[in-house]
Amino acid sequence: MLGVAAAVCSFIVSLILPWNRLDYQAISYPATQQVQTQKQGEDVASVASCIGSNSADAQTHCNNLNAKPNDAFRKLIQRLEQQAKEARLTFGVPKQFQGKTLEAVTLTSQEKVIALTFDDGPYPEYTPPILDILKKNNIKGTFFWIGQNLKAFPELGKQVVAEGHAIGNHTWHHWYKNMSAAVAAREIEDTTELIYKTTGVRTSLFRPPGGYLYNGVADYAKKKNYLVAMWSADSSDYSRPGVDKLVNNVMRNAKPGGMVLMHDGGGNRVNTVKALPIIINKLRQQGYKFVTVSELFELQEKEQLAATEAKKAASATGAIEKPLSDRQDASSVQ
Repeated sequence: MLGVAAAVCSFIVSLILPWNRLDYQAISYPATQQVQTQKQGEDVASVASCIGSNSADAQTHCNNLNAKPNDAFRKLIQRLEQQAKEARLTFGVPKQFQGKTLEAVTLTSQEKVIALTFDDGPYPEYTPPILDILKKNNIKGTFFWIGQNLKAFPELGKQVVAEGHAIGNHTWHHWYKNMSAAVAAREIEDTTELIYKTTGVRTSLFRPPGGYLYNGVADYAKKKNYLVAMWSADSSDYSRPGVDKLVNNVMRNAKPGGMVLMHDGGGNRVNTVKALPIIINKLRQQGYKFVTVSELFELQEKEQLAATEAKKAASATGAIEKPLSDRQDASSVQ
């Protein structure tokens, strides 16, 4: 446990201090539980005292917490670490977008953001060089996996997740054919289950193979509250264009809030690997920043909430000012 407490101090305070400030007198606890609750609060306060201080006494105190954590504190650390891990490995969208089919988000801010997405992996010939390019450029992408490919290359899947990329479901077999509800369920759920068992990732992002929306699989995904994530800029790399053509396909259709479709499996993707650094450079020259699909929709909801709060504030201000205005009008009549 050495070093664990210091590493998670800030996280503990942000999550636990609001709980620690609860009015215990308003809650009916058995006497033994009151003592335990008070002790937990003291543990959290001890952790908080480590933060923001470089004094020798504070550092000694923190080291003692690391070296001799009591059972409650150790369990607290473990629980918070697990919660942080689960949050980091969960990819979805806000509730309002669940069960929807969307190819982009609409943002009102001046900031230009876009998501790079890669289908049909993981695949050993093309996924690693794409990961290297993304890492070199400090970009997190979104990878839509085929279940049977992940089964064949589980360690590669683990690498993608370890490097911080978002994960989506792209069915087990990548079929285009019409499917019954039962077959569609297996295509999606078997892949979702394997993603979780292999990497610990929970995802509710889904992309239908070939963009087919009417063969049964997208309908099932929507009923299960997946986001059916399409795309707004198609590289058409599946048709194996030259590098220049591939780059132009993306740049011609790139827009703020959009999703770019590329592939790291499913065929010869040599030109995708060659084109990717050029695409990144050109988009950056145009002022774009790169986010994951989940982050795109979180940004849209954040903007919507901010707009709603601004309207409420404006309405409240108007309600306060109106009586003053009325009094001014009345005095002018006199």
